[in-house]
Amino acid sequence: MTDGVDDDVAERLARALRCVTVSTEEPGTTADAAFVELAEHLTTAFPLVHAKLALLPFGHSRLYRWDGVDDGQAAAILLAHQDVVPVDDLAGWTHPPFAGVVDDEFIWGRGAIDDKSRVLALLEAIEWALAEGLTPRRTIYLAFGHDEEVFGDDGAVRMANYLRDEGVHADLLLDEGGAITTGLVDGVDRPVATIMLGEKGYATVRLSTTATGGHSSMPGRETAVGRLARAVAAVQDHPMPVRMTPIVGEMLSRVRGALAQPRRTLLALTELPRLATLTGPLLARLLTASPSTEALVRTTTAPTVIRGGVKANVLPQQAEALVNFRILPGDSIADVLAHCHKVIDDDQIAIDLVGASSEPSTVSQPGPTYDLIADLATSIVADAVATTGLVPGATDARHYEGLADTRCNFAPIVLDGTDLNRIHGTDERISRLNYARLIEFNRRLLAALATTQTGMR
Repeated sequence: MTDGVDDDVAERLARALRCVTVSTEEPGTTADAAFVELAEHLTTAFPLVHAKLALLPFGHSRLYRWDGVDDGQAAAILLAHQDVVPVDDLAGWTHPPFAGVVDDEFIWGRGAIDDKSRVLALLEAIEWALAEGLTPRRTIYLAFGHDEEVFGDDGAVRMANYLRDEGVHADLLLDEGGAITTGLVDGVDRPVATIMLGEKGYATVRLSTTATGGHSSMPGRETAVGRLARAVAAVQDHPMPVRMTPIVGEMLSRVRGALAQPRRTLLALTELPRLATLTGPLLARLLTASPSTEALVRTTTAPTVIRGGVKANVLPQQAEALVNFRILPGDSIADVLAHCHKVIDDDQIAIDLVGASSEPSTVSQPGPTYDLIADLATSIVADAVATTGLVPGATDARHYEGLADTRCNFAPIVLDGTDLNRIHGTDERISRLNYARLIEFNRRLLAALATTQTGMR
């Protein structure tokens, strides 16, 4: 595929990017007017979708049902989210983040990749399918959350619970998380389409302590800040163990054919059963060489916030830190808390779980539905090698646990390291070509799930 989207298609996405649907964790800050504006745009821009599909709102979240002609298990639950993260570097943007600028190559704006492009691409594909007279063999659901960036409690959770109550179960659950990357897998010079089959868990641990205040000219042996700093250093310097999981082994096996020698042969040796007990831990240790691959083989530890003290000459009476953990399948939230107690080993440090948390998801096994997504990915980018993976972050898909036989997190857009840094960062944008890939992927997916003409079995 070499052509990008035309101006009309690009402008429909750009118009959505101009809706400032920012999610924050502050109570009472939902961007209601912006979500209403976006809803009006979607209704106007995709008239067939809104005439033919049933739409059930959950606050600003939107659950569409496209009825199939056959009874039985649903074909797919297709997820995307309408909200975006705030902007904290306004001066650094080439174009204002909510201006929705379209030029000859890119569509610019917060949400261009994460995740309004997927919302609009799905609607573009269904509008096309309806115009072509296609209808699914079995029912398809679209679930567009409005609070994914703040854990999805009011959007995805409610929609998922509704589907459970209705007894819905699907072959496929598809959400964001994986992409086609270039230059990120050492030793592979082809694009790598990583189709994630699960995601890590999420937990934030608060470390806190108190102490007697006073003047800084007469300190004790250790202040509250000093004690806290020692605890933070303990959890950072003693991360949870490195461990190879089956999904990572599957990922490496699938990408092995694209490796140059001698790495291809060396990786093949790690798959020999008689060497597995030796080579598995060694391979896991090698993957810790970079943050992106280390996240595949351990529960990661990230101290992110620290607070304490009010003035340089006043002894602090309290101090606290937040440490974020992304939990590898096989570990649990309880394991994280136990690990913190063990490595800190200080009864003057309180260790508490705070905020939203989730256990690691169930990991789907590759099968026919995965093969369909992989085949579609390589039909869009012909030289790509498809493999499995694990989402290191959190997506709305975790709330839909158990609602589908196979879960995939993937979008067929081609990204390098610089592009990935733009997600939640400065100058987020999507190329016209990538947006065309995304729409075409969804068209082909829908065609695979549809009969040839409306009403025909």
